[in-house]
Amino acid sequence: MAGVQFIDVKKSFGAVNVIKGVNIGIDDGEFVILVGPSGCGKSTLLRMLAGLENITEGAIRIGDRVVNTVPPKDRDIAMVFQNYALYPHMTVADNMAFSLKLKGTPKEERDRRVKAAADILGLNQLLDRYPRQLSGGQRQRVAMGRAIVRDPQVFLFDEPLSNLDAKLRVAMRAEIKELHQRLQTTTVYVTHDQIEAMTMADKIVVLHDGVVEQIGAPLDLYDRPANLFVAGFIGSPAMNMIRGQIDPEKRTTFVTEDGTKLPVADPGPEAVGRNLVYGVRPEFISLDPEGLPAEVIVIEPTGYETHMMVKLGGEEVNCVFRERVQANAGEVIRLRIDADRVHLFDAVSGQRLSA
Repeated sequence: MAGVQFIDVKKSFGAVNVIKGVNIGIDDGEFVILVGPSGCGKSTLLRMLAGLENITEGAIRIGDRVVNTVPPKDRDIAMVFQNYALYPHMTVADNMAFSLKLKGTPKEERDRRVKAAADILGLNQLLDRYPRQLSGGQRQRVAMGRAIVRDPQVFLFDEPLSNLDAKLRVAMRAEIKELHQRLQTTTVYVTHDQIEAMTMADKIVVLHDGVVEQIGAPLDLYDRPANLFVAGFIGSPAMNMIRGQIDPEKRTTFVTEDGTKLPVADPGPEAVGRNLVYGVRPEFISLDPEGLPAEVIVIEPTGYETHMMVKLGGEEVNCVFRERVQANAGEVIRLRIDADRVHLFDAVSGQRLSA
């Protein structure tokens, strides 16, 4: 096993700068997820780590070795792709053993490694089948098994669950996380799904437009987003954001652009007089008969929770209630916002104010 470092890595396609000076440190045995919207550069970073894309500037280290010019086959990595990439004419066992066969590994050793990987992934009953005879989840496990048998220093996953249905994605998330806990191999995983990132990662790297916006543990990013982009990307439903300013005479009051007064913990004198964005997550808004009036726009009962969109402070605001709420569109309900859970962001720079 080995750690991975991206050191001021840049990537350009002609005049288009895709990766703009990325620095990421990944510890030995760590499970790191690169997350961000389509086009943010996460798959390009993974492909550069794998050796499938050249680096324009900077360096990538695997362990103590700079691998900028090292061919993919010599980097001691194993990659699991979105589309499985299984050979249709080979059995499961042959697919899993193929890379070892190319390396000239003796058959006895190949069989031992395939059996060990099959034991880990529950594939023992499927070794004689062909990919066409497998479900999507089984094919993904075979692709993972093909990576495991190589016993690499680093596992790379490129959106491996995107082709699976919602229920199977949940099951496979748990399987991949359990696999990492068992093998303790350094893992770099790319996804656009922030739920995957939150539930699986030791550390998340949030990317946007080729730039690292924030790096941290999942709950650190949830509780202390560095800026408006991270605040809006991490968390589902997304954080509510309302523009306005702190009341200069009462710093525990935020005044929206339409004059609505919202509660906030004292942010300090540096917040006064600035155009700000008031951020609060839907789950930190609750019903309160003495609270702020809000007009119901849409109500979505999900069973355990009730999701509701309301008009508050001149903005559409999402709420998540643990109880079942009886309300109709157009009705006025009253809400309480947990002031201690409110974030304030500078409206110009987008950076969160320290508090």
